[in-house]
Amino acid sequence: MTHTTRVLRSEWTKVRTVRSTLWTLATAVVVTVGLSAVISAFTRTSYQDLPAAERATFDPTFVSFAGMSLGQLAMIAFGVLVVTGEYSTGMIRSSLGAVPQRGTFMSAKVLVASLLVLLVGMATSFATFFLGQALLGEYGTSLGEPRVLRAVLGGGLYMTLIALFAMGVAFVLRSPLLAFGILMPFFFLISNILGGVDATREFAQYLPDQAGSMIMSVVPGSMGGGDRPYGPWGGLLIMVGWVAAALLAGYATLRRRDA
Repeated sequence: MTHTTRVLRSEWTKVRTVRSTLWTLATAVVVTVGLSAVISAFTRTSYQDLPAAERATFDPTFVSFAGMSLGQLAMIAFGVLVVTGEYSTGMIRSSLGAVPQRGTFMSAKVLVASLLVLLVGMATSFATFFLGQALLGEYGTSLGEPRVLRAVLGGGLYMTLIALFAMGVAFVLRSPLLAFGILMPFFFLISNILGGVDATREFAQYLPDQAGSMIMSVVPGSMGGGDRPYGPWGGLLIMVGWVAAALLAGYATLRRRDA
């Protein structure tokens, strides 16, 4: 067994034996699917009351992902706990003592976590879509319609990237309280506020969550922000840039600082 394989198995053992991390993934699934179902059901009953302009840009696919705004917070929590759990317990000293190659240590942790989140995210995205379309009834769409499969796959990618971004920030901050204190308000409040103010809307559309969520949109203009200077894949690429920057900053911090 190679050294890298042993490190990967070690990281997998850490993830699956810590209840808090598994509970956050379960919460992400329940909150995303449940809230999306509720919003889809209410949307069906109130569709005829929508203004003509909103009906013209009605996007049943994006509506079925409405619960993602809260579900992503659980993914953020997962990313934070996977990293900071070792710092808060002091286990990081043992981990780095066993794996002094910090690049290998971080890469293994990120790979194991990202594969797990990708699996959960994809399952959640498909479940959310099918349930949402069933509840939308005659106003729904199908997976075979143009760009719909891309949006559903994009939902799983979005959840994965959110967790990876949180991991990168957690490597920089190393404190669960500090990471939660910055990430949760940012994604739950600040990003939405900046996106709703005319003076800051142009800047806010380049934030990771607002850019990345474009991948889940099928109908142009359905996100309420007017035409954006990038498309779904461009938005996802912007989010990938944010994630890469966060992980690089996390790696630089891990290399410079002692455990």
